[in-house]
Amino acid sequence: MPKSRTQTWYRQYVNRMRALANVKNAMAVLQWDQETYLPPKGAQARGQQLTTLAELAHHMATSSALGRLLQSLLDSSDLPETARRNVELSWEDYQKMKKYPTSLVKALTEASNRCFTDWIQARKENRFSLYQPALERMITLKLQEADILGYEALPYDALLDQHEKKLTTSTVETIFQPLQKAIVDLLAQIQQKPQPEDDFLYQYAPKQHQWDLGIYLLQSIGFDFEAGRQDLSEHPFTTSFHPHDVRITTRIHEHHLPTMIWSCIHEGGHALYEQGLPVEEYGLPAGQANSLVIHESQSRLWENCIGRSLSFWQFHYLELQKRFPEIFSTIPLQQFYRAINKVQPSLIRTEADELTYHLHIIIRYEIEKKLINERLPVKSIPELWNALYADWLQVVVPDDLHGVLQDVHWSHGSIGYFPTYTLGSVLAAQWWDVLQQSIPDLHQQMAKGNTQPILDWLRKHIHAYGSLFHTQELCQRVTGKPLDIAPFLQYVKEKFSQIYGLTN
Repeated sequence: MPKSRTQTWYRQYVNRMRALANVKNAMAVLQWDQETYLPPKGAQARGQQLTTLAELAHHMATSSALGRLLQSLLDSSDLPETARRNVELSWEDYQKMKKYPTSLVKALTEASNRCFTDWIQARKENRFSLYQPALERMITLKLQEADILGYEALPYDALLDQHEKKLTTSTVETIFQPLQKAIVDLLAQIQQKPQPEDDFLYQYAPKQHQWDLGIYLLQSIGFDFEAGRQDLSEHPFTTSFHPHDVRITTRIHEHHLPTMIWSCIHEGGHALYEQGLPVEEYGLPAGQANSLVIHESQSRLWENCIGRSLSFWQFHYLELQKRFPEIFSTIPLQQFYRAINKVQPSLIRTEADELTYHLHIIIRYEIEKKLINERLPVKSIPELWNALYADWLQVVVPDDLHGVLQDVHWSHGSIGYFPTYTLGSVLAAQWWDVLQQSIPDLHQQMAKGNTQPILDWLRKHIHAYGSLFHTQELCQRVTGKPLDIAPFLQYVKEKFSQIYGLTN
């Protein structure tokens, strides 16, 4: 039977989108290498390589031929449902990418390379001033980008939309304001109670032993090492070039084992999502990870709801004791569980407990708003950062390394990314609520070391859909409700009331 015109056009569309994905993923490989193995002298050449590929990708993504092909497909009446949604989403991206002049694409890529290199050097020397000029250039370009993309209310909205479609400052405020109040109130109650002893978590743990534990934990939650790998980096991250090639990184502090544990499980959550995307839809929206809120909901679900749960460690704690007997052999499981869930304001976001973590996020959000909406000078960031930490977390920032230089995101131009961490945590609690209803013996299975039922549920209800649904659509589809902070607040209140003996 001969193919219809629509089938021929769709095949041409698929070929173009996969070729574009190949170029973007080649860039991603170079960026992964940049953060893991690139020798210092290779930084400049790497910037040139990435710029060339970025220009090529932009040309492919905005070609008139692709535009005509998409328009023809949109005008067709015989596209299957998934195919039509792929085309509609590609058309949205096409229209957005057409707004970018090639000069801005090139400038952003060059600025990102320089900014990341300077961030690394600034961390080594503990001096924000070394990073400041490159970051100023990046912020200037992001302001230009916001103007090009357009916005109804605030320029920051245009940058939020890049990480979560349709997200605005107004929407974030409606979630963050009540969330911040609830967290501060719960934190005040917790601080009136005796804190769990956690000194043992800061004992010396050899680097190689930690690394081996991380591999064990990743394998236990279902990460496929035949389709991915783990390496070390300055800042943990996940990148994917294909569902069969997903890379994650971790970092290790030999006097703080939890740093490695939580970064492994967190990035493992991201990686499980990428490995679960439909291979047959590679290069198309249906085969791409959804928004960053969905992505962070996966990492925060695995890190906190699962990885910090008592059920999870009822199985894995014996393995931890075997691998680090000098630290844990005399520590009962309940003491370990309370220690890894200790709530205490701290300096470093990635090492924060799951309650105060969100104050770290809201601080970054407030700074980003001022940078973009109020043109806060970049040189003023450290002062504002330190003041907010003193005010909201009652901690004194001793230096730039433990303050404004701790995160890699701004060096990549990822302004508007941070709110997705907290929004992802809120959504993770909604998934967790439904998961426990859907799998009645979930905690019993976890206590046996079996998290496969959880992964199977995520594969079926979230991973399988790629980007076909916006966050609110997927949330409504899976939970029957829109994004809602109530399950998250219920989750943290129940958990920490039990740990700290709080009364309502």
